[in-house]
Amino acid sequence: MSVYEHLKYYALIKGISSEERKPAIDNVIELLCLDEHKNKKAGTLSGGNKRKLCVAIAILGSPPIILLDEPSSGMDPEARRFMWNVVSKIANDRTSAVILTTHSMEEAEALSTKMGIMVKGGIFKCFGSSQHIKNKFGKGYEIEFKVKQAFADDFDFQVVAKEFEDVIAKN
Repeated sequence: MSVYEHLKYYALIKGISSEERKPAIDNVIELLCLDEHKNKKAGTLSGGNKRKLCVAIAILGSPPIILLDEPSSGMDPEARRFMWNVVSKIANDRTSAVILTTHSMEEAEALSTKMGIMVKGGIFKCFGSSQHIKNKFGKGYEIEFKVKQAFADDFDFQVVAKEFEDVIAKN
């Protein structure tokens, strides 16, 4: 089935009336920039465009609750940012509540007002704002240095770490 046929099929399942169906499908195709792919078979799409199609199916018809499972997983940084903007727009329009699962703290922080961390297949470890979770479970800062070997031999990492701690303590 083509992208358009998939969306038409799900519009029928969701009970979108015949007069609202085409505008709703056209709207999600435009929102997710799937115009050039709407007549292509879904199986031939790139991974990122398959993700876009999945999100398009989920948001079709503006349901009250939208469930997204790792909407930007496997996408390049530009496509990931695009997907985050789409999800943010949906959430900001306040026509639907968005619940998403992700392994990426960066994605969770970018898209969520509240988040929960689950362990062992479904037990909530904590729930709250990102700042609440960081305050409760954060262990500080993680810094990665990459230096050339000749420079690294002359570099005192202990001194730099102490200076960094001093800067953090002042802020």
